[in-house]
This record gives sequence, structure tokens and C-alpha cells, in this order.
Amino acid sequence: MLQTPSGGAGSSGTAGAEGRLVSIGTVLNLLREEFPEVTISKIRFLEAEGLVEPQRTPSGYRKFSTADVERLAQVLRMQRDHYLPLKVIREHLDALARGERLPLPAPAQPRDGLDLGEPAEEPEDPVETGPEPTGPGGRVGRAELLELTGVTEGELVEWESYGLVVPHPDGGFGADSVAVARLVADLGRFGLEPRHLRAVKAAADREAGLVEQVVAPLRRHRNPQTRAHAEATARELAGLSVRLHAALVRSALRPHGQ
Repeated sequence: MLQTPSGGAGSSGTAGAEGRLVSIGTVLNLLREEFPEVTISKIRFLEAEGLVEPQRTPSGYRKFSTADVERLAQVLRMQRDHYLPLKVIREHLDALARGERLPLPAPAQPRDGLDLGEPAEEPEDPVETGPEPTGPGGRVGRAELLELTGVTEGELVEWESYGLVVPHPDGGFGADSVAVARLVADLGRFGLEPRHLRAVKAAADREAGLVEQVVAPLRRHRNPQTRAHAEATARELAGLSVRLHAALVRSALRPHGQ
């Protein structure tokens, strides 16, 4: 059962008083009692997949309603108890929204998460970036980035020289840069240096170029709704590109004949 921000317990898991909007950090705390493995990255991934649509403040911060939190809890329960793919979960939630009730399959045994074949569930954004940046424009400063990643100034300068981490013109670093920096630092612990990651950066740039070719005509459209659709399309294509990349890496690592 999820706890409300005021400490009371909701019968089905709520975000507090009806109509109150809460931050992603509060949502994480509400969900973790029942789902201790949930992360901010997981919540962001479910948003990117269209399972929840939180409101946004003028500065871009997510704000979740009571219904958003309960919907997230439903998604997590279906994944945990029935091992359903997100596409099927979305169909069930859409049916419930129409007043219909589709039968759920009996609880299943989890598949081996180390299988190099089909993943046990829809792939999750593997980057845990921690609390959202709180600096100007939602960015962190240079010193804060060094503290978050545990690297030296010299290492950060090297990352920048390879274009792996790019600061904003004001010198700050956005959430994406923080995520990249964390991953580069983690890979470095396995002996992978920035020079080894040039091919990864080049591949990412090429993939971004492909996405841009698709959405560029939409972004130039006069209709604001069409331009908004361009951004949604770009996010969806980026997600598909990441999933394809992961599948190709798994396939390449699979022993011959398997």
C-alpha cells in the first residue's frame, strides 16, 4: 500500500489529497514501499513509453497527480506479478479507462534475466541520474558534476575533448550530460577510456542524424500541434534506436550457433 505525502495510507495508492501534484522524487518514495527496485530512471522510461503523462511546470519539471501515481503502481504490479510486456499493459489500462475489464493471465514465473534473447520485459533506461538538476535551467554546475561522478577535473576535460560530455553555453550540465558522465565513469572502471568510446559517440551522432531527417519537416511546420508531434516522434525514434542498438549488441555477443 502506498503512503500519502501526509503519512496516511490510501486504499489503492495515491499521491495525497485529490488534485495535489507531486515531484518525481516524491513519486519514487511513494512507490518504493511496494516496489523497492523502482528508480527515477524507470519512472522516466515508463513516461517515455506513454504509460503515464505527468504535467510539466514552465521550467520543465514533472508534476504527477494522484491518478498518475496509481497508474504507475498498476503498471509495476502487472510487470511484477504477470511479466507482461508494456504493449499488453497499455492495452489493459486503456480498456480499464473505457470501463472494460480484460482478464489478466495467471502469474507467471520470471524468465532468466541473463538470457541474451528476448528481454524479460521492455528494456529499461539503464541510467539512474538521481535527483533532477536544480540549478539554472535545470542544470548542475561543474563542481557538482564532478561530485556526482567521482572523477577529477582532468578526466572531465578529457571527456569534453572527445565530445562525450558537452556543457551548456552558461557552463552548466543538463540531465543528459549527467547521465552520459555517469556512464562514461562506470565504463572507465572496466578499463574503457574516452578514446575507446569515440566509435560509440560517432554511432550516436549518426543515429541522431537519422532521427533528425525524419522529424525536421515536422519541426518546420506552422501548426504548433505538428511541431509538438515532432518532439514526441523524436523521442519515440530515439527509444527505438536505443532498443535496436541493445538488441544488436546482444546478438553480436551471442555465441555462434546459439
